[in-house]
Amino acid sequence: MKVSDFDYHLPEALIASTPLEQRTASRLLVLDAAADRLRDAHFPAIQEYIQAGDLLVLNDTRVIPARLYGHKASGGAVEILLERLTGGAEALAQIRSSKTPNTGAMLTLEGGVEAEVLGREGSFFKLRFVSETPLPQLLEQHGHMPLPPYIKRADTEADRERYQTVFADKPGAVAAPTAGLHFDKPLLAKLAADGVETATLTLHVGAGTFQPVRADRVEDHTMHSEWLSVPPAVCEAIKRTRARGGRVFAVGTTVVRALESAAARGLPLQPYEGETDIFIAPGFEFQVIDGLITNFHLPGSTLVMLVSALAGREAILAAYDHAVAQSYRFFSYGDAMLILTQHAAERR
Repeated sequence: MKVSDFDYHLPEALIASTPLEQRTASRLLVLDAAADRLRDAHFPAIQEYIQAGDLLVLNDTRVIPARLYGHKASGGAVEILLERLTGGAEALAQIRSSKTPNTGAMLTLEGGVEAEVLGREGSFFKLRFVSETPLPQLLEQHGHMPLPPYIKRADTEADRERYQTVFADKPGAVAAPTAGLHFDKPLLAKLAADGVETATLTLHVGAGTFQPVRADRVEDHTMHSEWLSVPPAVCEAIKRTRARGGRVFAVGTTVVRALESAAARGLPLQPYEGETDIFIAPGFEFQVIDGLITNFHLPGSTLVMLVSALAGREAILAAYDHAVAQSYRFFSYGDAMLILTQHAAERR
């Protein structure tokens, strides 16, 4: 397969740079893969499709203020985007500057915070922050929310709340699991009252989710690695759902990656905590999920490949063309899509 097979035309005007006033006000494109049918709706319409006995699996990762600005000893500007906290005062990060900083260089950041460059680890820099204040607290005080590169504006105080799901709990992500941004607490309560069960896992989304695919062939691409935890409660919830004939819906591609990574270790599904670099593209055999709530993804991205694996490349590209024609809002702060698989239709 060629990466170009997953491209589509997107007018820049359709990229959402700000969230809607209300989380649930976003539009919803429903793709019923079994019936080869599209429906235009608004997000609360998921209540018509996700029913009593079904399970929603959420990603409870919390986005940290992972972007920092400062300068080198020479005075040259630097921009740091943390990839992950590695323990204590250390972290892995991307660094943008006019000249690559050397090992041992000291970087002075906002608030007078200093960070030492310890060396390289692959494409990332290893940093040690020099402060008596714990690193997570330093980030809360001086960091900026790491808005995606296609949002061409500075972050605001409002982004600290809106670029975060209402069920965010475990800090560690440097990008939001954006499908979850459409839920508010009243909608989750309504689904629970209707008999829909929820369960939470954790996958700390890395900045690599925005990296372009540089290979020409899909098979030549190497995925970035992310940390995840599928706890026993999720495995038990899925077991209960299957026993009662319900369906498993993933809220976001991060949940798909987490569940299918755990399932790759063997069935029945067992708890798993660790790294994953799973690459889901057409031809992948899904073991766990029946449906997916997701956002619209970048042209030619691994996430377009993932949803194509679930619903079929032609169906996904037709749905994206429809979304463009109907002026849906795209990407992190954009509208949503519900994908119902053949299994979801059979179990309905």
